[in-house]
Amino acid sequence: MMKTLAITNQKGGCGKTTVAINLSACLSVQGKKTLLIDMDPQGHCALGLAVPEDQVEMSIFDVLTAPEETALDLGKIIWQIGKKLDLAPAGLELAAFEQQFAAVPGREMRLSRVLESVKDQYDYCIIDCPPSVGLLTFNALRASDGVIIPVETGYFSLHGLKKQLETLDLLKQQCDQELTVKVAANLYDVRTKLGREMLAEMRKRFGELMFKTHVNFNTKIKEGSSMGQAINEYDPTSAGYKDFCNLALEVIATFEPMAEAVESRVDLLTKADELSRRAANLLVESTATLGQEPQTVQDAPVAKKIEMVYGVTRTPEGVRFLAHYPEAKKVHVAGDFNNWSAEATPLNRIDGELKGNWEIDVPMSPGRYRYRMVVDDVWQHDPHNTYYESNPYGELNSILEVH
Repeated sequence: MMKTLAITNQKGGCGKTTVAINLSACLSVQGKKTLLIDMDPQGHCALGLAVPEDQVEMSIFDVLTAPEETALDLGKIIWQIGKKLDLAPAGLELAAFEQQFAAVPGREMRLSRVLESVKDQYDYCIIDCPPSVGLLTFNALRASDGVIIPVETGYFSLHGLKKQLETLDLLKQQCDQELTVKVAANLYDVRTKLGREMLAEMRKRFGELMFKTHVNFNTKIKEGSSMGQAINEYDPTSAGYKDFCNLALEVIATFEPMAEAVESRVDLLTKADELSRRAANLLVESTATLGQEPQTVQDAPVAKKIEMVYGVTRTPEGVRFLAHYPEAKKVHVAGDFNNWSAEATPLNRIDGELKGNWEIDVPMSPGRYRYRMVVDDVWQHDPHNTYYESNPYGELNSILEVH
């Protein structure tokens, strides 16, 4: 049975359309056949997915306004964006919908009737609502099982969220409609004191209404939108992609009862990574106890059984960096500990049975360090270290702490 979710916020500038596009794309990545419906007359979903405006002959407006006796097949307006992602675009003509149907009985149920015809074709329908409470938004809410409210972490957004929740509560009372409402913190900037305080305040005030996942400010997401690509296509290695995948997994767990009993892949990977690091530390401690030199991954007999000993691990002398870049010609690590030099600390390629691994031991005093990997002169965060923070360039610095 298709789950229909409205992405709505009365306040503009919260990244509503960006959330709608990238959440839809990442749901499709998780194997969910997804339909994205644009109910905003600005038509930004089509723009953000590189659908040429001059070639959109029919839109959601044509489907909503077609007489019931000659109902227009939704399939005739749909654009295929990906293998499991379709788009029903909107155009400026949609702005006339409210005035045209102001006195028509059942006007608030027209989208609901349209979606009834495709409920067996999709797992999810994501509706991008306009930034206002009118007939278009009302149609979206009446057709939905749940509502996701994207909120940027700023003071005025917090005030707007309170108003939005009051509006939804009024709708539920008047229409006797049960809606699962969730709040998604978006455009979070960990570098700002206000951002950190607002996220903490939101979690304090709204508790279980909040998704655990928050979407960090990330330039790759903005770049992808400007290029007409969702983040899964533009940069599947970016932190933005990871954030939206986590959000998609949490959406699935929220709106599919059976999914609640299944741990997300991200959680499993995190746990596996932590276990492997503990195993690596035990290996170091045991060899140190025997008075031997710590084994490298190449030499360790248990290494083949511990396939995820990547990232950073402690050694008696400092820190070991282990990375997996099978296609790389050279790998360096740059950070606070070497004045962010891209050449000072090269990793050694480890061949043998574990091909594509790079390793180096770096002496370090106790402290907190930021670092990035430099792979064939391309800077990136350490994909095997889940501890990171945003930097002034909108990218991520990986973090390690030496005690």
